[in-house]
Amino acid sequence: MTVIDIPEGSLFGANNLPYGVFSTAGTQPRVGVRVGDSVLDLSVVFDDPAFVEPTLNAFMTQGRARWDEVRAALQNLVARDVPAEAVHAVADVELHLPIEVADYVDFYASENHASNLGRLFRPDNPSPLMPNWKHLPVGYHGRSSTVVVSGVDIVRPCGQRKGPNDPAPVFGPSIRLDIEAEMGFVVGAGSPMGSSITPDEFADHCFGAVILNDWSARDIQAWEYVPLGPNLGKSFATSISPWVVPLAALEAARVDTPVQDPEPLPYLKGTEKWGLDIDLEVEWNGHVVSRPPYAQMYWSPAQMLAHTSVNGAATRTGDLFGSGTISGPEKEQRGAFIELTWGGKEPVRVGDETRTFLEDGDEIAISATAPGPDGTRIGFGEVRTRILPAKDGGR
Repeated sequence: MTVIDIPEGSLFGANNLPYGVFSTAGTQPRVGVRVGDSVLDLSVVFDDPAFVEPTLNAFMTQGRARWDEVRAALQNLVARDVPAEAVHAVADVELHLPIEVADYVDFYASENHASNLGRLFRPDNPSPLMPNWKHLPVGYHGRSSTVVVSGVDIVRPCGQRKGPNDPAPVFGPSIRLDIEAEMGFVVGAGSPMGSSITPDEFADHCFGAVILNDWSARDIQAWEYVPLGPNLGKSFATSISPWVVPLAALEAARVDTPVQDPEPLPYLKGTEKWGLDIDLEVEWNGHVVSRPPYAQMYWSPAQMLAHTSVNGAATRTGDLFGSGTISGPEKEQRGAFIELTWGGKEPVRVGDETRTFLEDGDEIAISATAPGPDGTRIGFGEVRTRILPAKDGGR
């Protein structure tokens, strides 16, 4: 038996306990929980076949009562001796995609981000927001097959693009490759087709949260998105962090959303606070270039899930929905480089170099923390990715 060491000030103490999927040399992926700088193997400490699975889905489908039961047991367990064979150093394990992604929807929930893009794309329009934006959480349906975990490199996508002075579209690698710093929310308990989820039922269905980077090829997207919205400019990759922070760990982070005016329709109104005080940090080649604040988001994740299901669409274990780019009111709080560089017109310093959009070999790391109980903080880890050149030169 052994006692898990939790360093003072750790972002992964007993008030966090994020879930992930890991393997060690010569072993199969299974479910673990991060405790300090260690991973606790749940397949050893619980007699539950769900923890032998290579994703969290089998555990998540057991529902909220079971999630709460396991969390309470873990908080008790990590305070005393655990089997030594269940404890592995984080540095010695390989982390895998934690969920089998069922469906993927990405929203557009930051008023600051949406307003900035409106000013960039429609400078002559007196209102930067489209008429529907403050009435519903705008979103698009993404591609679950290209959701990958932190550490998986992203190949520069190719597609059609047409610059303002081009007489016709051309095919080739994106030259305006961008990030979107977001939070992602994972559905644990789904809902059947023909039903819907209210904002106050959010905690019964949402298992937890991850950091999410919804990569964007802005030039491909700009040419294709009218009238049906993003497709190839977004579908090539979405990256998430390997640790899923349980919703129960975010109680101290819950805050009101900004005032919503006009008042939302009844199906988007709830009695509980589901804004979240989460601070993100974006590194570009090791240099911090932005600190987006999630607490500024206009639409809450509870409202996003309610909107997703209000038409009777089924939700499933493993559904992932992104918040959309997180941006604050200040320039250094912008969560996408198209905003940070104002469409490429205002390059930013990245160490000894300047950048507008991503170049081959660039590495992006997005991390996040939130308040925990009693003045502590909890961490989400990071999602770190390097950009690889387009295959075959984009031919």
